[in-house]
Amino acid sequence: MTVVMVEDLDPSSADAGVAAHYGDPMREQRTLATAVGLVDRSNRDVLAVPGEERASWLHTLTTQHLSDLSAFTGSELLVLSPHGHVEQHAFVTEDGETAWLDTEPGAGAGLLKYLEMMRFFTRVEPRDATAELAVLSLVGPGAGDLFPDLEEPRVGAVPGPKFAAGSVPPQATSRYSVRAYEGGLARRVPLGVDLLVPRSAKTAVIEKLGLPMAGLWAYEAIRVEHRVPRLGWETDHRTIPAEASFLQHAVHLDKGCYRGQETVARVHHLGRPPRRLVLLHLDGIATDQPPAHGTPVVSGDREVGFVGTAVRHHELGMIALAVIKRNVPDDAELKIGDSVASIDPA
Repeated sequence: MTVVMVEDLDPSSADAGVAAHYGDPMREQRTLATAVGLVDRSNRDVLAVPGEERASWLHTLTTQHLSDLSAFTGSELLVLSPHGHVEQHAFVTEDGETAWLDTEPGAGAGLLKYLEMMRFFTRVEPRDATAELAVLSLVGPGAGDLFPDLEEPRVGAVPGPKFAAGSVPPQATSRYSVRAYEGGLARRVPLGVDLLVPRSAKTAVIEKLGLPMAGLWAYEAIRVEHRVPRLGWETDHRTIPAEASFLQHAVHLDKGCYRGQETVARVHHLGRPPRRLVLLHLDGIATDQPPAHGTPVVSGDREVGFVGTAVRHHELGMIALAVIKRNVPDDAELKIGDSVASIDPA
């Protein structure tokens, strides 16, 4: 099997350490879109938060309602700045003894530093567990069939502006079913099933599953198609949750005080976030190379946003997630470099 690593193509990439593709990125994408494939995402950082007060502690520090997070349940959370800007995003997976947080490659150190600063006298012991657990993702419509005992993800609707206090259920807005698996955990998520397995057992788990391997390029194409934001790609230093579509999965809008809550509440009730996340279709005529992260999106003679992640999709062609000004109309003709781009209004 041909294995092309991310760092072979881009030595500076934050995604170094996993395969970009296995020789045929388009075939790998089709597998993830129509069946099920296995993506090695073991470059993700993992933190462990044991301690009897972990649920209530994480509840007070993050955007998610976690005080009642029960054993073998997962969700998503954000850590915000005092002004409401997104600083961290993580999946949380509770096994009854420890809350496991997996986040972007390189983001774990910053998240751990913040958690350690906020310990005070709380009975929790956060630590870096990246060397302990590796993340593998089973992606595709057939992923759930391999774990039929895991329930479909449950994601609540975002309430409208000026919703009545107490109308949002006091529970995590996204609830992911979890079970033990091969010395680790399996977690049902919107794109399939994530496995958090002992790093020493990663190769054995891959061999046992016997699934077609797909590289990170294929995974990113599916993620972009489904408009799933990624910390550091669809966010910058001033991103607020409503701008990058984090509200539904990672933010509870009626759970009480946390850092940055005032900004989240004000923007939501006014209904006017300064920017929005969109899916763009690029003409692909000027170049067949996806634009780089951060490439400006231009309307007329003014810059209106930036490209987050751009990919070549096996059906849709060149597409990209971008963060643009809220007042840019859906029918605007946009330019990204020499390419013409249009907003997918779906």
